[in-house]
Amino acid sequence: MPRFSVIVPAYEVQAYLPECLESVLSQSFDDLELIAVDDCSPDGCGTVIDEYAARDRRVVAVHLPENTGLGPARNAGLARATGDYVLFLDGDDTFVPGALRAVAERLEQTGDPELLVFDYARVYWTGETVRHEFRTYLHQDGPAPFPLTDRPGLLRVLMVVWNKAYRRDFLTREGFTFPPGFYEDTPWTYPALMAAGTIATLDRVCVHYRQRRTGSILRTTSVRHFELFDQYDRVFAFLDSRPELARWRPVLFRRMADHFTSVFTAPGRLPRGSRARFFRRARAHYRRYRTPGATPGATTRLRHALVRLGSRRAFTALVAARTLLKAALHHTAALAHLTRGALLQLHYRTQLLLPVRPDRAVFAAYWHRGYACSPAAIEERVRELAPHIRTSWICDPAHAHTVPPGTRRIAPGTAAYWTALARSRYLVNNVNFDRRLVKRRGQLLLQTQHGTPLKHMGLDLMHRPAAARTMDFTRLLAAVDGWDHLLSANRHSSLVWQRVYPAAYRLLEYGSPRADLFHRATATEVALLRESLGIPEGHTALLYAPTHRDYVHPQPELLDLDRLLAALGPGHTVLARTHPTHGTPLTWTDPRIIDVSAHPSVERLCLASDALVTDYSSLMFDYAALDRPIVLHLPDDQAYRASRGTYLDITACPPGAVAHDEDELIALLTSDRWRDARAARLRAAFRARFCPHEDGRAAERVVRHLFLGEPPETLPPATPLDARHPAPALGALNRPRDTQPAEVPVGGPAAGKAHVPTAPPAATPVFPAPRPD
Repeated sequence: MPRFSVIVPAYEVQAYLPECLESVLSQSFDDLELIAVDDCSPDGCGTVIDEYAARDRRVVAVHLPENTGLGPARNAGLARATGDYVLFLDGDDTFVPGALRAVAERLEQTGDPELLVFDYARVYWTGETVRHEFRTYLHQDGPAPFPLTDRPGLLRVLMVVWNKAYRRDFLTREGFTFPPGFYEDTPWTYPALMAAGTIATLDRVCVHYRQRRTGSILRTTSVRHFELFDQYDRVFAFLDSRPELARWRPVLFRRMADHFTSVFTAPGRLPRGSRARFFRRARAHYRRYRTPGATPGATTRLRHALVRLGSRRAFTALVAARTLLKAALHHTAALAHLTRGALLQLHYRTQLLLPVRPDRAVFAAYWHRGYACSPAAIEERVRELAPHIRTSWICDPAHAHTVPPGTRRIAPGTAAYWTALARSRYLVNNVNFDRRLVKRRGQLLLQTQHGTPLKHMGLDLMHRPAAARTMDFTRLLAAVDGWDHLLSANRHSSLVWQRVYPAAYRLLEYGSPRADLFHRATATEVALLRESLGIPEGHTALLYAPTHRDYVHPQPELLDLDRLLAALGPGHTVLARTHPTHGTPLTWTDPRIIDVSAHPSVERLCLASDALVTDYSSLMFDYAALDRPIVLHLPDDQAYRASRGTYLDITACPPGAVAHDEDELIALLTSDRWRDARAARLRAAFRARFCPHEDGRAAERVVRHLFLGEPPETLPPATPLDARHPAPALGALNRPRDTQPAEVPVGGPAAGKAHVPTAPPAATPVFPAPRPD
C-alpha cells in the first residue's frame, strides 16, 4: 500500500499534462501511485497517460467512456486509490520539487491527521509567481493537529481540493464524493474541513497553480456558472444533516454571499442577458440560507443588503462607483506624484547653484537596499579615520534599520536626497546613482562595483541580448563618464573594468573593502553571528548562494536542499540565500534550512558559514579570502555560459571541488573530497590569483588616498598571503591550513599546471584608464 495516491484528472490539457505528471513522478519521495484519469479528452491526453503508464509502474491509467466533468473524473480516480493519503492535482498544475517529501514529513510530525492543508502559488503565463493572500492561516506555530474550531481562518483559504492531503479512511468513513458541474470543489472542501477531527497545516508552497491565458473554466463565458447555486445547496444540505456543525452556518452563509457577488462582478463569466436572472437566484439563496451571526465589514454589509433586497441596479451602480473612485484616486495620486517630482527637481536645480560641501560624503549600495557591500566598509572607515567628514547613507525606509547610528539616513527621492547629491563632495556607490544626477566640478564619485567579474558585464553585454534585455548602453556610458575613480579587487578585474567601462576615471587596485570584515572579525563575533542566525553549536553550516539566471524566468530551483540535508544527515545546517531577483516563493521545509535571503549583509553570512556552495556568483572571489572550502554546483554550465558569457572557464581554475549535477554534489559533500588536500590546493591557487590585496585594509587604503589625500606610495602595502589570519570557522569542520607551493595543478587530470602569481609590489599603483576612442 503506497503512502500517497495522487489523482490527476485530464481534459484538453495535452500541452501541460506531461509537465504535470513529471512533477509527480520526479518527486524525491516516491512511495506513491499516480492515478491519471482521461476524461474522454478529445485531444492527446489519453495517449500521454498511456505513455507514462507504460514506462512507470506507479502510473495507473484510467480512461472514461464519456466526458463526465472534473468532479466525476476525480471520483473515478478515488475509487481506484489505495494509498494512506489522497492528493489531487489538476492536469495543468504541478507539484514543486520536494513537495511530497515535505507533506510526508509534516504528516509524520503531526500524528497522521485526517486532513493537511498546504500552500500554493499562482504561476501566471507571463512568468510571474504569487503566493496566495491568506497564507498566514497556514502558520505552523502552536499545537498540531487541531480541530477547525482552533483555526477557523482556514475557511478563508481558497476553496480548492488540490491544496490538501486527505487520509483515505477519513474520506471513506464520511462517504465524500464530488458532484458534477462547475465549482465542484465547494461542496467537497467545506464539508471536509468541517468534518475533519484532526487538521494540520504546512506553510510551504507545494503546488504551482497555473493561470492560463485561455482555457480556464473561470475565464469561460457560460450559463454553467449558474451551477454555483446547486453547489451551495449541497453545502447547506450537508450542514442540515450534521446538527453538531451548526456553528459554521453563519460563516458559510457569508462566504456564499461573497462568492455570488464575486461571480456576478467578474468580467466575462455570465453570458449577455443572464445577469438579471443570476442576481435573482442569488437573492433567493440569500433569503433561503440567511443566518444571523455573520458580521462582515461595512462595505460588504452594504453589498449583501443589496443582494437581499434584489437591488441589482443599485448593486451595479455601487460597483461602478467604487471602480470610478479607485480610478480617480489613482489619477489624483499620479498628478500629485508628478507635481512632487517637478518641485523636487526645482529644489535640486537650486541646490546645484550652492557651493559643494567639502566635509560631506554620501553613500549607497544595491539600489538603496540597505547598508552593505564595499560602500558600507568604506563609510565605516571614513567615520574612524576621517571623523571631520559627515557621512550620509541613502536607503529605502524599509532598510533604514541596517544603517549604523552614527550615519545620517536619507530616503531616496526626498529633498534631503537631492540636496546630498547636489552638495556632497564625495559620492560612493556600487551601482550607478540616479540618471538625473548632475556631476559637478569639485565632486568626487567613487564606483566600487560589487564583486570580481566572472560573467560578462558592461559593453560586453551588447552581444548578449538575454542578459542585457533592455539595457540602455548610451545611458550606461553617460553614467560611467561621471566616475572619477573605479575600485578594483585584483588585476583580472582591472583589465575587465577598463575594457567594458571605458572612460577617463582612475583605477584603484586596492582590494575589495567588503572583504575587510573577514580579517577584522574575531572568533567571538563569529560565534555571536552563528547564534543570531540559529545555527546549532557544532553544526557544519553551508552557505548556499546561487546567482541569477538571465536565460530563464521565473528563476529555477537548481538544488533540492531538503534532499541534500537528508543525505548529509545530522550536524549540518544550510544558510540559503536566493538572488535578490529570484522572484519565486521558497519551497524548502527542513528546519535545518535557514532562509537568509533578506539578511542585510552577505559578508556576515560568509563569516557564519563553514563552506560556500555556489555557481557563478562573484561571492566566491570574496569568500576565497576566508580560506574556507568552496564547492561549485554547475548544473546548467553550457546554458549559462551561452546566454551570459564568462571571462574565465571556472571549471579549469576552480576555487575547490566542482559538481555538474545534484547527484554529484551530494556525492561530493557526503565524502571528504570537497575539503581534502586537492580542494585546499585549488583554493590556495585561486586565493593567490584573485585575493592579492584582501588583508582587511582595502577600505583603509581607499580612505587614506581619496578622503585624506595621502599619495599612493605611502598607503599600507598588502600583507603577504602566509601572514594573513582570516576569522576562524567555528563549525564541526576541522581542516589543517594548507601550505602548498605556489605552482599547483588545477582543473581535471589533463589540465596541466596553473601558475600562481607572486605577491604584488608593496605600493599598489594607480592606473589611469584610457579615454574612449
